[in-house]
Amino acid sequence: MPRGLPKAVKKCLEKSQDSALLAVETYNKPAIRFKSGGYIILMTISWTALFHAIFFKQKKKPYYKEINGRFVIRDGDYSYWELRECLKEYFGADTNHPIRKNLEFFIPLRNMIEHKSIPEIDSDIFAECQAMLLNFDKIMEKEFGAEYCIKESLSFALQLYPSSKSLNNAIVENPNAKSIVDFIKAYRSSITTDIINSGEYSFKAFLIQVANHESKSALPIQFVAYDKLDDAQKNNVNRVATLVKNKFITVPVANKDRIKPAEVVKRVQTLLGNPKMIKNGEEKDKFNSDTHTRCWKKYNVRPLNNSLSPELTDSKFCIYDSLNKNYGYTDEWVDFLIDELSLEENYNALYE
Repeated sequence: MPRGLPKAVKKCLEKSQDSALLAVETYNKPAIRFKSGGYIILMTISWTALFHAIFFKQKKKPYYKEINGRFVIRDGDYSYWELRECLKEYFGADTNHPIRKNLEFFIPLRNMIEHKSIPEIDSDIFAECQAMLLNFDKIMEKEFGAEYCIKESLSFALQLYPSSKSLNNAIVENPNAKSIVDFIKAYRSSITTDIINSGEYSFKAFLIQVANHESKSALPIQFVAYDKLDDAQKNNVNRVATLVKNKFITVPVANKDRIKPAEVVKRVQTLLGNPKMIKNGEEKDKFNSDTHTRCWKKYNVRPLNNSLSPELTDSKFCIYDSLNKNYGYTDEWVDFLIDELSLEENYNALYE
């Protein structure tokens, strides 16, 4: 590793690079069934260490603090920021950056698959896994230079093993996969089309015929990432994609993009990784309708019931429907709750 970087930065970079290389090696071994699981766990470690290196380089200490401002100490060492906290620090107000959304996809997924082997989902999340790796080198090069990238150490990237299995097949073959499949579907439906189409969120490649190729006996083609196509090639790809889509007539719809309270509860519970708690001897969802009510009260998102001015909401998160006399919530509210309640202390504060 080149000289010139502080010791703490070098230590984090070495951990980050080694974890990423191990992640790819794990994924590409044919005999390993825990492909996605092992890969996601190791890449989460790799990304977290990379962000720690970035913050140390910026003279920031990536440690959690007590209310009194002192750093949290656990097991004799500082309590380092986890990946979600690193994303909040690095991307700031840019909550819809495709790289951030890609990594936020894997945070709950990592927790859900850590103690399970679900090989049935491997092929379906391959595109997000590949983007997670390519984005790693992109941020590494941006922050530290090309000499630190791992692509020079890889003879190939992730290998996709052909499969005709769908997410629905995964549930049939492995009932344990249902909560994970529900999360994957819910997360993908919660992000915008622009993010879904971005190569930084989900890797996309197309076969392009190579012009003026010397060989006459074979069809010369190469894989090209969608983000690297020129405008004419992108137009052709989008035109073909449009041809195979069903045509719909757009008509005005009231309360479009507004979310009912029950749907907010369902999304947040799912996107947090479906955490459970024990109450009165029974296992229940940790984020429920009572939790949601406590949240909108705590963050002053809308007035109390029977308010004389029900329209006085925080319009970023909630809109009053005067016709139906109820409230609709926004995607931003769901994202806000996920960020806030990912920290246990924020959840516990709701019940103090």
